Amino acid sequence: MLQIHQFPCLDDNYGFLVHDPETRATATIDTPDAAKIMAEAEARGWRITDIWNTHWHPDHAGGNAAIKAATGAAVTGPGEVARIGQAPDRVVDQGDTVKLGGATARVLNVGGHTLGHIAYVFDAEKTAFVGDALFAMGCGRIFEGTPEQMWASLNRIAALPRDTTLYCAHEYTQANAKFAIYYDPINPDLQARVAEVAKLRAAGKPTVPMTLDIELKTNPFLRAPLLKRSIMKPDATDVEAFAELRERKNNFK
Repeated sequence: MLQIHQFPCLDDNYGFLVHDPETRATATIDTPDAAKIMAEAEARGWRITDIWNTHWHPDHAGGNAAIKAATGAAVTGPGEVARIGQAPDRVVDQGDTVKLGGATARVLNVGGHTLGHIAYVFDAEKTAFVGDALFAMGCGRIFEGTPEQMWASLNRIAALPRDTTLYCAHEYTQANAKFAIYYDPINPDLQARVAEVAKLRAAGKPTVPMTLDIELKTNPFLRAPLLKRSIMKPDATDVEAFAELRERKNNFK
């Protein structure tokens, strides 16, 4: 069984080390802070053998070169990662699979936040690393793609088994909760989750990972078809409702 070590990086990122104890292969999912990631691996006696990027942004791929130079790790990710210097040794996209020791992950294209954003899904472990595509009660800003592309990406994630554990890359949950409860105020699952998140953050605890099941019940972007009557004309399409919510989140105070 894979071992997953999560730790804070930078201001609000999370670093993730995924370790196969049988083969001792270890992947860092993205590279927000090379020194921190290597220190965390060393503290556990894990040697980083692989770098798996979700997208090209510097807080996700900026540590590639330093970690590769120090460890010789193979870099896997979307081709867009080459934009910041350390190109992947292997470019992957929708339908590809990648191996970490004896474990296999399949690649989902979840573009929209960036055009080539991908996620890694370990089906046997019911675990997915979704980068900035989906957050707890939120989703990534659409910097490069279109609402149609982002909505299709979210639906790929939503189609995973409901008990899938999702690891997203940032601790944005309290801000996302304020937006979610504003637009979905009578949702009892959301009310309970907002209270739970407040307790976790008050205690200095992370709100990541989360399950897909709770996201389907409380994430306003996944629930856009159910919320469209309250935010726009009833005959709006699902993607129009999603786009409207995403635009409102961009300007939410």
